[in-house]
Amino acid sequence: MTIAHELDSQVRSYSRSWPTVFDRARGSIMYAEDGTEYLDFFAGAGSLNYGHNNPVLKAALLDYLTDDHIVHSLDMFTTARREFLETLSETILEPRDLDYKVIFPGPGGANAVESALKLARKVTGRESVVNFTNAFHGMTLGALSVTGNSMKRGGAGVPLVHATPMPYDDYFAGEYPDFFYFERLLTDLGSGLNEPAAVIVESVQGEGGINAARAEWLRGLAALCREHGILLILDDIQMGCGRTGGFFSFEEAGIVPDIVCLSKSISGYGLPMAITLVRPELDVWEPGEHNGTFRGFAPAFVTAAQAMRTYWSDDVLQRSTIDKGFAVESRFETLVARYPEAGLTAKGRGLARGLQFTASGAASEVCQQAYQRGLLMETSGPDDEVMKILPPLTITDAELARGLEIIDESVAAVLAP
Repeated sequence: MTIAHELDSQVRSYSRSWPTVFDRARGSIMYAEDGTEYLDFFAGAGSLNYGHNNPVLKAALLDYLTDDHIVHSLDMFTTARREFLETLSETILEPRDLDYKVIFPGPGGANAVESALKLARKVTGRESVVNFTNAFHGMTLGALSVTGNSMKRGGAGVPLVHATPMPYDDYFAGEYPDFFYFERLLTDLGSGLNEPAAVIVESVQGEGGINAARAEWLRGLAALCREHGILLILDDIQMGCGRTGGFFSFEEAGIVPDIVCLSKSISGYGLPMAITLVRPELDVWEPGEHNGTFRGFAPAFVTAAQAMRTYWSDDVLQRSTIDKGFAVESRFETLVARYPEAGLTAKGRGLARGLQFTASGAASEVCQQAYQRGLLMETSGPDDEVMKILPPLTITDAELARGLEIIDESVAAVLAP
């Protein structure tokens, strides 16, 4: 055993599924230190929507660093910060007629969620937040309190309070009307539900099993929140920045959340960055009331601005993502039909796709078979029952076809008699 393995904590996870030492990466391909190629359908858990070491973003980053520009700045004004905000406004917010203020809460998605929860409670004066079954919002205590997974919640070591779970879309397989339980609790004076400050939701639950909410369900949720004076927080950390097609995963539903959390691919290059978008009237922080040492990582601002200019000044990437997503859906539906006895279910939107298995451990076995064939993908869902893919949005048609062929072979290896 090497010194590195002796020092590394047991809490590590991905390296257990893929016991390879990786060294280089470009686009949709990762290379082990011995040169072995792996097609990446994981993309940094959604942090690399534009691929590894995207050359356009890398050039902007290297130019910035070579000229000795600011790297660490907390929340001081810098040219990189200004350029990011101007580009965000011009390429993303204004074309969608969205009026948001931008909070830089810290370097990761959990920071964005924590700031959203804190702000919602400050604005409303209420404590309770409603979350949904199978949700995942982060591993810090506030974010974990609105996360559904029992294993992850169990690591907190303290009671997780001030959050109430409600059924996500299709939780009861269509047996009950949307929000029948939630709405009844809100209107029944004897329900015992504390008046919520906010509802936090994912348009597509990534870690929860690639559960995609219907547009009408999201619209119904937004209307319910408005009716009862509850703030709507949309966690777009994994599904934002184009993963489902539009830049925001909620665009298809035509809703405008009160607060939006972004991280992962917002930097474009895999650099740590998060932002929280809030309606202007909600921006009631006192100076310094929410802060963090690494909330102004300027290199991430540079690559983020370059990514928006390159990929969001037109709809080429959006249309490509939707088309590729339909190609994946068609291939997965073929597998569903090919193995009727296995009870497979194809799930997802855009290039966030999943194949759900009924047999215990089958999804994990398929992922291991794929790894042995040179494809990286992970499982999701409360029992790891979903084979999940998040390939870079910039993946070529040939690479996508190759990956889908490996998936076909891997499913056959596990399910074929």
